[in-house]
Amino acid sequence: MPLSRTAYVNLLRVQTGYHEGRSANGNWNNIQKFSPATPGLEWSQGQAWCATFTAWGADELGARDTWPITASCWTAVQWWKQAGRWTEYPVLGGPFYMGRVGEDHVGVVYAYDENAIYTIEGNTNAGGAYQGDGVYQRVRPRRGPNSPYGYGVPAYAEGTVSADPKLGGTRTASVPPPAPPEVKVSAAHLAAAARRDPGLKQGGTTYPAEVNVVEVALAREGLLKDAYAHDGSFGSLTVAAYAAWQRSKAGGSYTGSDADGIPGKTSLTRLGRARGFTVTD
Repeated sequence: MPLSRTAYVNLLRVQTGYHEGRSANGNWNNIQKFSPATPGLEWSQGQAWCATFTAWGADELGARDTWPITASCWTAVQWWKQAGRWTEYPVLGGPFYMGRVGEDHVGVVYAYDENAIYTIEGNTNAGGAYQGDGVYQRVRPRRGPNSPYGYGVPAYAEGTVSADPKLGGTRTASVPPPAPPEVKVSAAHLAAAARRDPGLKQGGTTYPAEVNVVEVALAREGLLKDAYAHDGSFGSLTVAAYAAWQRSKAGGSYTGSDADGIPGKTSLTRLGRARGFTVTD
């Protein structure tokens, strides 16, 4: 299956902020989720994992035949060269390799301009180390000290975009950033929480993750104080705030028993449209 550049780059980019584990003495230990999740690379757990990270992305998208499935940067460089898909110019969505012969580190380019590459990298840190602690987005120079040895040229479904004159000579390019994750809540869950939580002990919760979404939305509407908007409990204050939302024009102008503070799908959908979440039932 052809690999989509946008899907691949954004799959890697949404891993930003992920960190490997720590040993008993508190040191980073190279134990991470990508090695065991990539068939054939399970053995690499506990080792440097920058190349494993890039291979994992291709495997996750069902395109492992289009990417070197290896934990070795040097082996990956040879794979690209033998495939005739190697260049000294930035490639949009392409892997870049660091070191004298590309043996030290790898990441993927999500944008470039005339002077820099903008990258997503595993097993690095905020300073750009070749041995780091997690997944970071970085900016690296295209030329001179600390610039890449070279780049692989993936066979993307969208075609190749590169600064290489032989590959189109595009001066600047970028992959659209991933869309923010869709936030979903269940009207049935929230109604159940609104009926149950007020009778629980202080801090008692029923569906705290979903309730927290609604608490924050009500706070942004000015109906619930921020101090009460993060506990995940649909307590009496949240019920009162939701009743105020139901009575409001935006919430539906409900009155009487229809404004009882128990979320219904219609009023909840209105709140979701205003505050960025989706109601599932």
